[in-house]
Amino acid sequence: MRFHLFELEDQSWFPNVIRTGGTDYLRYLLVATEVYQPCVTLLSEVLNETSETKIVDLCSGGGGYMEQVYIQLKKIRSDHISFTLTDKFPNIEAYQHLQNRTNGEIKFDARSVDAANVAPDLKGIRTMFSAIHHFQPAEVRSILQNAVDNRASIAIFDGGDKHILAILGILIIHPIALLLFTPFFRPFKFSRLLFTYIIPLIPLYTVWDGCVSILRLYRPKELLKIANEISPGTYKWKAGKTKSRFGLHASYLIGTPVERVQRD
Repeated sequence: MRFHLFELEDQSWFPNVIRTGGTDYLRYLLVATEVYQPCVTLLSEVLNETSETKIVDLCSGGGGYMEQVYIQLKKIRSDHISFTLTDKFPNIEAYQHLQNRTNGEIKFDARSVDAANVAPDLKGIRTMFSAIHHFQPAEVRSILQNAVDNRASIAIFDGGDKHILAILGILIIHPIALLLFTPFFRPFKFSRLLFTYIIPLIPLYTVWDGCVSILRLYRPKELLKIANEISPGTYKWKAGKTKSRFGLHASYLIGTPVERVQRD
């Protein structure tokens, strides 16, 4: 069963300094575990199918896995792909850091961007990494409906397995990883040290949200059911799971307009 308990990160009152500390850690974790590396091939296939050259990342948090997507796509593609990071609570400092590291090839939109009401000027394939579980089924429907209404392709990826061992892993590994690796996160922030080692709000928040995320995860067939209900015959949808070299899984849902695929 899916339990939609509350996550601190989703609350508008939650201090941004703590939220960004957690999303910075999540970015580091996603890169270290390579959970989404197999998903890059799927994303490249969508780029081929649609002849699209722009990616608009929704719910980017602290930048998530997008720098690795950028690096890996450059290795397997000869065309130039542009990247734009967006979020309802944009982590501007992290986005500027990524923009500088990639010489401006990864850009960001400083506006508050709602995944269910994306600004019309943000054109390209919409991606979501480690984000869809934050939304209730009705909200997932709205996110997909907004993509369909704008004839935008969308690729959703969410890492994790829904079982007790995953929760135990979070309870044990997250605190240790935060204590060991926090000084190496970039960009450096004194506040991150303060709220990890002196007042451990970041570890407490990431452990709670991590456990809740496991309980909130959607199975591929659940996402596919919602997608098929809103766009019968007008979109090509596919869903499934990938497996990284470390044995970690990620669920995915990918949708492209039928007529666009056929035309291209």
